[in-house]
Amino acid sequence: MYKDILFPIDLNHDSSWVDVLPSVIEYCKAFSARLHVMTVVPDFSMPLVGSYFPSGFSKKMMEDTNAHLHKFIKEHVPSEIQVQHIVAEGVVYKEILRVADEIQADLIIMASHRPELGDFLIGPYSERVVRHFKRSVLVVR
Repeated sequence: MYKDILFPIDLNHDSSWVDVLPSVIEYCKAFSARLHVMTVVPDFSMPLVGSYFPSGFSKKMMEDTNAHLHKFIKEHVPSEIQVQHIVAEGVVYKEILRVADEIQADLIIMASHRPELGDFLIGPYSERVVRHFKRSVLVVR
């Protein structure tokens, strides 16, 4: 039923994945689906914002985040599951929707939790993904 499952996480907040990952793994195994784990970093390329950071900061941040995502997957996702690592840059919900369309995801699985200041997938992000994605979204509470 599902071929490609997108799992957006915030590597800095366990609440974005710790309760959700068992469901993600179960779905991938049940449907022999490919797993696409993604995280989104802020866009520092705007001239006004970028001028406050050293040259090459954005590139270094993307490289470090990519390495961290690979480490996360190696530690938490069983080796028999086919995984793609995705690091996007920009507005969280927009990047989730863009990547989901790009990889033709059949399903997005994401966390829903009580919003806390600084959380990655707080209500407005997950709500926007649910509202705008044209296919299924599973929100795990």
